[in-house]
Amino acid sequence: MNDASPLSQRALDSRIGVLLVNLGSPDEASPAALRRYLREFLSDPRVIEDQGLIWKFVLNAIILTTRPRRRARDYAKIWNTAENEAPLKTITRGQAQKLAAALTRSNTEVKVDWAMRYGNPAIAERMGALVAQGCDRLLVVPLYPQYAAATTATVADEVFRVLARMRSQPALRFAAPYYDDPTYIRALAGSLRTASEQLAFEPEVILASFHGIPKSYAEQGDPYPQQCAETIRLLRQELGYDERKLMLTFQSRFGRAEWLRPYTDETVERLARSGVRNLVAITPGFSADCLETLEEIAMENAEIFHRNGGANFFAVPCLNDSDAGMSVIRAVVERELRGWL
Repeated sequence: MNDASPLSQRALDSRIGVLLVNLGSPDEASPAALRRYLREFLSDPRVIEDQGLIWKFVLNAIILTTRPRRRARDYAKIWNTAENEAPLKTITRGQAQKLAAALTRSNTEVKVDWAMRYGNPAIAERMGALVAQGCDRLLVVPLYPQYAAATTATVADEVFRVLARMRSQPALRFAAPYYDDPTYIRALAGSLRTASEQLAFEPEVILASFHGIPKSYAEQGDPYPQQCAETIRLLRQELGYDERKLMLTFQSRFGRAEWLRPYTDETVERLARSGVRNLVAITPGFSADCLETLEEIAMENAEIFHRNGGANFFAVPCLNDSDAGMSVIRAVVERELRGWL
């Protein structure tokens, strides 16, 4: 005989939700879809802090009328045509599915889902789905190893906006950045060793390229450059490399303001012109391959290297949903769920 009241039964049925969140991508490799995506992304005051009238004019009169067509062509180069989606979505879904399978084997309380900060599936939609499944505790995991206000903080902003509209709110935890986590450092080192062993050439230099942010953001207290530097210090230590062998650079700058230096594209050109023939690039700040890794690094920067005299260029894939990549995500999640499980 079950004498449980509705309230006690609800407590028995409570679950933990884990939401993996990555940056996002357009719904299609088309100018119209890119225009919608870029409008949402570039209207975020965490991404572009000065949202004044001049920026609004530049965004609407210049960027959104010219950039979508070019970026749509870039996305078309890497598009997952089988699933009709950007690789970032394919990989993030795979990460969520593999994490769910791993956690289910150890604890059936946990429900895992995934979302994109910009575009679809939206954070609001997936948070709602987890709550509808009975999740009264929610762990949000921004899939950025290094904290930046333009990435990690904007996920928090959106999560709190969603919570503000909820009558019954789940208890909330946010995963901390994992830029110095030993599992993450070992996974990066292992992926680099594996890739190097399979190459037909010996890399003279390895570039660790991170997404850049404006220098002014760092000057105002954003810890991102320090966390990137610490990741590379630990990776050099793990691999036994010095600063000449494993170099830190920043990519994807936008606009006329100064961004974090040294710039990846300028460094690639300089190395090629100085006589470096064999170059490998890794992108430790990205948990999944995306436009910035598959097109900007593996295509654009490879072309820069070859055009300036370089011979061999290879871009190491991100950790993605590989066994090593999943060991990192699972380590972060299990660390953050202590006391709830």
